[in-house]
Amino acid sequence: MADHPTISTESNLALPTATVTRRSLLGSAGIAAGAAVLASPPSMLGITAAAAQPVSTDSRPLDAAFKRRAFEIREDCARNNDKIPIAPHPANGDEARYTNKIGSDSRGLPHDQRGEVEQVAWQALYAACQSGDPADFEKIQLGGTRKLVNPVGTQAVSLSGINPTQIAIPPAPALASAERGGEAVEVYWQSLLRDVPLTELRDDTSNRDVLAATEELNKLADFRGPTSGGRVTPGTLFRANALYFDLADPNGRSVTPPGVLDGPLISQFLLRDVPYAAQWISAQIRTALPVSEFLTEYEEWLAIQNGAAPKRQPQFDATPRYITTGRDLAEYIHTGPALGWAAALLLATPGGGMDKRYSGIYPPAEPVSYPSNPYRKSKTQGPAGATFGLPYVQALLAAGISNSVRASYWQKYFVHRAVRPEAYGGLAHHRLANGVSDYPLHDSFLKSEALDRSKAKYGTYLLSQTYPEAAPLHSTYPGGATCVGAVTATILKAFFDESRVIANPVQPDPADPTRLVPYTGPPLTVGGELNKLAVNFGFGRNWAGIHWRSDASASMAIGEAVAIGMLRDERMTLREPFDGFSFTRFDGSRVTI
Repeated sequence: MADHPTISTESNLALPTATVTRRSLLGSAGIAAGAAVLASPPSMLGITAAAAQPVSTDSRPLDAAFKRRAFEIREDCARNNDKIPIAPHPANGDEARYTNKIGSDSRGLPHDQRGEVEQVAWQALYAACQSGDPADFEKIQLGGTRKLVNPVGTQAVSLSGINPTQIAIPPAPALASAERGGEAVEVYWQSLLRDVPLTELRDDTSNRDVLAATEELNKLADFRGPTSGGRVTPGTLFRANALYFDLADPNGRSVTPPGVLDGPLISQFLLRDVPYAAQWISAQIRTALPVSEFLTEYEEWLAIQNGAAPKRQPQFDATPRYITTGRDLAEYIHTGPALGWAAALLLATPGGGMDKRYSGIYPPAEPVSYPSNPYRKSKTQGPAGATFGLPYVQALLAAGISNSVRASYWQKYFVHRAVRPEAYGGLAHHRLANGVSDYPLHDSFLKSEALDRSKAKYGTYLLSQTYPEAAPLHSTYPGGATCVGAVTATILKAFFDESRVIANPVQPDPADPTRLVPYTGPPLTVGGELNKLAVNFGFGRNWAGIHWRSDASASMAIGEAVAIGMLRDERMTLREPFDGFSFTRFDGSRVTI
């Protein structure tokens, strides 16, 4: 990573009047959790009240200087962020192209028997998305009991970092495009291979279904996933990419984040028990059984499009296990687990204890914080909850999650409103089963082996879903879960030494997924596994059937931009001598804040 260019994020941005720096992390033993010392209540026996002291109304010079510095830094952060212009927001044109809105997300509104949205309800949604007025969102007619997910919340002003309107992403693939057709082929193959052990996604696999999926993706007219030697291989199948906006290319700039092609598809941070003070969190999860497939029957599909509550629920395996299949990953991220919190605990908690469940990855003598951490140099001070300690990092993670959701949801409601895979499957069903010729899906999908196999398995052309409610009621593009994963990975890379190799990597035993076996292969690093953690969060929802590849790819750049904006502001607030945050972006370039 050393030969990647370094990018400063401070160009043309004024520094605060008071000098502030910041960068490494935790103390000499890594990020340490601060312990609060509580004073005994005056009523306790044995405590003698202190003698009364005269109260001074005069402020000290230190008090006044601190107050002034706080004002100046807040003012400078606001000015610097205001200098960043509103970004371009190109859309794919489907909303204007189809008067019946078949290329737009309309789930949750009332639909006719063919699944096309009622125009009055659509116009109310459109009007609300143009005005942003909370009262206009209350005028939207819903088709069932489920509600739209948090559209007004996207307009909350984040007090740290940039505004959602300042982040650009490429347009979503158009409904009739070869790219969307290729994404549909991929997501149908994912639905068919949900129960294949992920260990079969390797270049020397003999699994015929994995090989068939690989072969078909290589034949597509337009497929944007990672490749090896210019071709999709079993080892790159269903792996992740990141998509950045590029003024010179309307399709955006697609890159493969460092580390995501190395080793097991599942991040090491999801395969280790997590120490949680005097408790621990098991890496084994409750998994859904293969019979848990939804929306392959038309009446159920239509009811969910209208916003009805699901009538069926998943069936679960009674024995917890490690994440072994695509279905397992989809179930793990169904309700938004705090995976960044878990990764921070694994990195910040000293390792080497007798019981590995209560231990982190690195022992105290091998701190995983960056060497430039100011508290690794201090002779008299250590970090805590105020700065550089684990609670401080966790607070940034929590704020980053909220800010990234605001940024991604803003794009969903106020720019793109793109169609979900489940609704695309409905168009395919009507096109092929009912002869609706005016649904312009690409031939690469309509004539695909993936679609034929799915029809043979389920009896319809609808895309099977692992969640009974299918997708949340907001647009598919960009993906909110991936934004959360991306902001999480970026913040953690800013605090922990991403170049550190992870010792004793593991993977689930496909013959017995309740146990782990060693992984042997190229070294796995903290940075690579954090990148993989981000894409596991987002691309796991592709395994569920609720997202496209481009949804997750574009969201990687959004989450990263949100984190960089927050870290830029945070750096200005700090008082410690500090050289700044430095880490590797998803495109492999280095950034210093």
